[in-house]
Amino acid sequence: MVQIRFEVDTPLSPQQVRAAATDFSERRPQLWSGIDPERFTVHALGDTTAEVTEGGREFGGIWAREHYDWSEPDLVVARVLDSNIFRPGSRWELRVQPMPVGGSRVEWTSLRRPSSLKGHLVVLVLRIAGRPLLRGYLHKTLSKLEHQTA
Repeated sequence: MVQIRFEVDTPLSPQQVRAAATDFSERRPQLWSGIDPERFTVHALGDTTAEVTEGGREFGGIWAREHYDWSEPDLVVARVLDSNIFRPGSRWELRVQPMPVGGSRVEWTSLRRPSSLKGHLVVLVLRIAGRPLLRGYLHKTLSKLEHQTA
């Protein structure tokens, strides 16, 4: 198991960050660069929940079918239902809080348990380099959003 936590500050409002995290339109793979459009499928979409399969080309192809819940105003949680690398119940969370001077503080938490040999390899990479990799991934998405709103 690997757990990764970090915080990132952005000039974007909490609503803008939350909207990006819960945007399950065809735009999602362009906004979140780690999602391969060929591995992106929306199975169900509600007012505060979604069931989605997302994945990337890393390690010869990885994917997870996740249940998203954003019923709490400042929190988006994605729990693994099925995956070729992570056990069900593995999750990641995005908590977004307004900052007193404007903008937002985004807290990322990822808890991943491997379910396969490939999953153990991914968890090893995450254990060694996960924080900078995931922070860079989030920065890239936030930068795209900042440029779109500028």
